[in-house]
Amino acid sequence: MKNLILGTAGHIDHGKTSLVKALTGVDTDRLPEEKSRGITIELGFAGLDLPDGIHFGIVDVPGHERFVRTMVAGVGGMDLVMMVIAADEGVMPQTREHLDICQLLGVKRGVVALTKSDLVDPEWLSLVVEEVREFLADSFLEEAPIIPVSSRSGSGIDRLRDELAVIAGELEQKRSEGPYRLPIDRVFTLSGFGTVVTGTLLSGSVSLGDEAELLPSALPCRIRGIQAHGAKVETGDAGSRLALNLQGVDHYQVRRGDVVVPKGVYQTTRIVDVYMNHLASAPRSLKHRSGLRLHSATYEVPATVILFDRPSLAPGESAYAQLRLARPVLLLNGDPFVLRTSSPSATVAGGRILDPSPPGRRRRSAEALKLLGSLSAGIESSIISGMVSGSMLSGITHDEISARSGIPSRRLEAALSVLLTAGKIVQVVREPKKYLSRESFTLLCDLLLEVMNSYFVQNPLKEGISKEELKSRIPARSDSRFFTPCLAALEKSGRVIAERELVRLAGRKAGSETEQVDVRDRIKEELDRGGKEPPFVNELCKLLNIPEKQAAEHLALLAAEGEAIRLKSDIFYRPEPLLQIEEILTAYLREKGEINPAEFREISGLSRKFMIPLLEYFDSRKVTIRLGDKRVLRRK
Repeated sequence: MKNLILGTAGHIDHGKTSLVKALTGVDTDRLPEEKSRGITIELGFAGLDLPDGIHFGIVDVPGHERFVRTMVAGVGGMDLVMMVIAADEGVMPQTREHLDICQLLGVKRGVVALTKSDLVDPEWLSLVVEEVREFLADSFLEEAPIIPVSSRSGSGIDRLRDELAVIAGELEQKRSEGPYRLPIDRVFTLSGFGTVVTGTLLSGSVSLGDEAELLPSALPCRIRGIQAHGAKVETGDAGSRLALNLQGVDHYQVRRGDVVVPKGVYQTTRIVDVYMNHLASAPRSLKHRSGLRLHSATYEVPATVILFDRPSLAPGESAYAQLRLARPVLLLNGDPFVLRTSSPSATVAGGRILDPSPPGRRRRSAEALKLLGSLSAGIESSIISGMVSGSMLSGITHDEISARSGIPSRRLEAALSVLLTAGKIVQVVREPKKYLSRESFTLLCDLLLEVMNSYFVQNPLKEGISKEELKSRIPARSDSRFFTPCLAALEKSGRVIAERELVRLAGRKAGSETEQVDVRDRIKEELDRGGKEPPFVNELCKLLNIPEKQAAEHLALLAAEGEAIRLKSDIFYRPEPLLQIEEILTAYLREKGEINPAEFREISGLSRKFMIPLLEYFDSRKVTIRLGDKRVLRRK
């Protein structure tokens, strides 16, 4: 059987509940207040069986503007919508807002039912059909069938069923892969059973006896009973309307917006990265740090909007953004959401969750925007690669990738295997699995080499460094377990040799102190000879016939002693000529006030390969400050 969720939408008093009753025989208004006032206040539910094994769980939503938050809770698991418009009134305000909400939440298919068609003459009906078609232009319902119906006489009901069956045949049922997740839209108690919750199962399968928990409270419970479409079942599958009898929690501990999930599988979040669409009909631009209310599934929570690449978002524009939530909720990659203002209450934006547990991101970060672009495009290898790269030297676990990406287990394993085989990522911890990007792994290996070089500069007569000491020099943000694979890679590349408890640089022998001093003195002589344009490190190596590693060791020691000053990794100055250049520059700036690169070259006589690094060095020393392409003296 194919299980699908059909939701109603439309303005108050346009006949949604009467139409559901005409289709199913079920009156979804169950509350005394609903019956006395003649309006739907809470979500109502009914079932509809169609030929070819199709079952609809129908969610009837309220149409009054005061109950839009309840309406949004009902749209969450919808596969298709039945937009209800009264023929005697046509398109009304909540018709428009409900269409916006359905569109923002990613509903793709539906039908339009023109109710109360028996109350208007044929000419008026054709005008209303024309108006509705114009209203639906450029929406997901622009080609949807528009069916005049009468819940009172039954006219058009059979055709409506037939159209629903056609669309249902073209839709796929939600997949049952992955852990189950049931956002709660109703809580009640039954004598002899205890707490019962209802909702639409968004993913996975839930079975009798499953150990579960309620999020965000993390209250443990057990699945004592399951009903699907009014019948007891052993297992409920994704796409079904389910009632779960929960053992271990009291009804007052549960509320709409809680989620029933397997114990210990999911984690809640208070920060999510999203792709957001601002409605063209919104009255004003959406500013950075705006406060709104987020609705997703059955959740409602205050949210602050952080715009990554702009100060505001104009009506009709879309952007990547971050939402910072007032309290934790469960959100996953791909989940749709709606954003509404509180006063006045109105729907203004919506979109999809891209990253439910993002690391700290800087605004206007090109790297962050690139990763969010990959997440938005849905290319699984790019999503995984981006997340691993974004973890930098910290690495990321298999479970973190799974939770943040929302990629089903089998596809995740396949994508990881391809990336590992291609060498784009490296598994650095066997269990639990943890990964680094190839670039981060290489950088970590290079950092260990730098540690060894610095160590031997300070300890020139030692043959090697102990493994434990080298391991302790792993950057704090990394995991000490990364040391073993890094050392193995350095050994394999022939750059180090590990012997029992010692690690030494390949080809290096501890020299006498006299030899070390002689090399340092020769380096100083060559730097002195170069003056304002000293030889680069590779040129020093050729002049002195020494390996680059040895030159780097001695230059680092000279820098530590104040005998040389490092501008870049391959440029070192003696202090005297550098001081002379600084005096020329500051004298010019005191007289002229500012200087550009061409003027600096003229007064210093330096070539470009020294001029730019020197200007950047004086900026870093806080001698100068850069303003556009010019420099000025920094005030003391």
